Formats: sequence, C-alpha cells, structure tokens
Amino acid sequence: MGFLVAASAVLAQRRSTSAIDPRRVMDLTYPYNAQTVYWPTAERFQWKKEAWGVTPGGYWYASAGFCTSEHGGTHLDSPIHFAEGKWSTAEIPLERLIGPAVVVDIQAACEKDRDYRLTAADVRAWEKRYGRIRPGDIVLVRTGWGKYWPDLKQYLGSDKRGDASGLSFPGLSQEAAEVLVERKVSGVGIDTASLDYGRSTDFIVHRILSAANIYGLENVAQLERLPPRGATLIALPMKIEGGSGGPVRIIAVLPAR
Repeated sequence: MGFLVAASAVLAQRRSTSAIDPRRVMDLTYPYNAQTVYWPTAERFQWKKEAWGVTPGGYWYASAGFCTSEHGGTHLDSPIHFAEGKWSTAEIPLERLIGPAVVVDIQAACEKDRDYRLTAADVRAWEKRYGRIRPGDIVLVRTGWGKYWPDLKQYLGSDKRGDASGLSFPGLSQEAAEVLVERKVSGVGIDTASLDYGRSTDFIVHRILSAANIYGLENVAQLERLPPRGATLIALPMKIEGGSGGPVRIIAVLPAR
C-alpha cells in the first residue's frame, strides 16, 4: 500500500512539472504496418528487419529499413501536391503545423450517404454554434469513417489494388473548401483517405486548398475524442525536402477542464 501511495505521488509530481499534462494528450495517428490503408495505385508500406538480435559482442542490436509512398496511412499533403510552386513538405512553416483545432462533425449525414461532401452550409452552421473559424485554425472534418479502418472494402469502398475507379467515401465540397480559404486556415484534415470524396475525378478540393498554401491531413484517427473547439493540434510530418507529402505524427492537446 505504501508503494502505491509513493508511486502516485511521483506521477503527480511529474505531471505538475511537465509543460503538458500527459492525460490531455491524444494521438490521432494510425501505426504503419502491413494493414495500413493506401490509395489503390500507391506503393504500400514495406518494413524489413536488417539486423535483429544479440551480436557477437553479446549485446542486443536491432535495425530495420522501410519504404513507402508519401501518401498513405496518417499523412500530410503539402501544397505542392496539387499546386506548382507552393510549399513542399519541408517548407511548411512550423507555426502552420501547430494551432487551434476545429472539429466539424458530419457523421450523421455520412451515415445516410457515403458520398456525402461537407458543404459551405455545414461550415456556417458550425460557426453559428461555436463561433467563426479564425485564421490559423486547423479544421478537422469528422465523418466517422475511422470505424472502418483498416477494412479496405468498407473504408475505401473498394479493395481492388491498382484501380481507383470504384472508390466511395465522404469528403469536402468545392464550396466548403472555398469558405475555408476565405477563413485563412492553416490546414484541413479528415478521417478518410482523401479531402476529396472518393468518386472525385478532378480533385478540386485539393487544388483549391493547395493553391492557397493550405496543407491537408488525411486518415486522421480518433477524431471522436476531440471537442468541437478548444484542443491544440500538433502535426509534424517527416521533413522531406521537396516532398509532396509524408507520414505525419498528429497529436492533440485537449483543453484543461
């Protein structure tokens, strides 16, 4: 009993001296593994052990290599992905990757229509209830699609490798993207495989946001754990020079109660 009391005291002390209370930190990232969801035409994640075991010197040593597309799993789309001359992954200013999180929930509409697209009216209805979206906010669209991860058929609408013609999942509309550009947001994220809905052939949402140097976050996990407003988002991608995107570790710091 005395040990438990002492351990609790140590944990409390650590929390009091930490800049961020670990109880308020939420990981919004899927791990990379053989089940990670990728665009049907993209190269999938590969991980191979290069050295793994006890060395002749008697100590443990582990090392592995990996290969992956920039666009798969929980990842960032840099503006250059769809806009020539705009920021590459390494060029996005750090202050744009950290900011207030805004969560717009359209799950109810998506349950009725798996091709639903966030509308400008949805955005304005959210603002009427929670306040205007501000410059520098990072807007996250919650469709509820995380419940299907990593089932390709349910999550993407098709499990055919190399063929993206049968995809079906929610996204944003052109009009909603234009409103978010007007609001001067830093980034836009979603809990599906793309900011554009699955049946898109022109990727107009990507094009509009990228042209305004607004990055995208796709396959974001656990959005149901965030409040509509009040959390702080930190989205740090692999710093690939010239990259059109890359794997990203996204965390949210929840507001203090």
